[in-house]
Amino acid sequence: MLEFDVSGPTVPPHRATVLVLLHGRGSHRGDLQALRSHLPEDWTLVTPQAPHPGHPWGYGPGWAWYRYLGEDRVEDDTLRESLTELDELLAHLPALLHAEPRHLVLGGFSQGGTSSMAYALTRPGAVTAVLNFSGFLPDSAVMEAAELSPAASPIFWGHGTRDPNIPWDLARKGRASLTSGGVPLVDRDYDIGHWIVPEEVGDAVRFLDDLESGTGDSQGP
Repeated sequence: MLEFDVSGPTVPPHRATVLVLLHGRGSHRGDLQALRSHLPEDWTLVTPQAPHPGHPWGYGPGWAWYRYLGEDRVEDDTLRESLTELDELLAHLPALLHAEPRHLVLGGFSQGGTSSMAYALTRPGAVTAVLNFSGFLPDSAVMEAAELSPAASPIFWGHGTRDPNIPWDLARKGRASLTSGGVPLVDRDYDIGHWIVPEEVGDAVRFLDDLESGTGDSQGP
């Protein structure tokens, strides 16, 4: 099973939100724990480590969720393996946390955002919602099983308009595909490059709060 770090309530006292965040290319499981201070105290944050060593693909000493082929293309088998590994981790979370999450939210940054969307769209109903920070919608055979419909898990998609790694045009392309399928989507843009800012995390938390209260909408600004 994937290695992971956890912070916040390890035994959610009232079936609170469990947020599983996937790191970006060449990083590691501890990276996104830096967002802990921007999240509600009663949320449990789980950050798994991707299964593929990044070094053979030139990604440095960290780890990767898939082999990137350029633009919005990925090596199918590497992504498929990671999604299968996520199946196992998410299935074991109730036992690992000694509680059934009230809301299971999947998200991530860059490769982690891409992978979280691929997971949710190919496994309808598996997670409550998705937080995609600077990922893209992959052009992959894996996505042939995706359900792009209003029944899909709602997605928050934050992206930097000056992102040199995953250009904003890819965000617009992916968002258009989701919108055309009726997928519930909230999109937010930020005047930044390829990183996450506190404002973005705050918007994502409000997105989830709105879903819980029933006041959320599926339209971007």
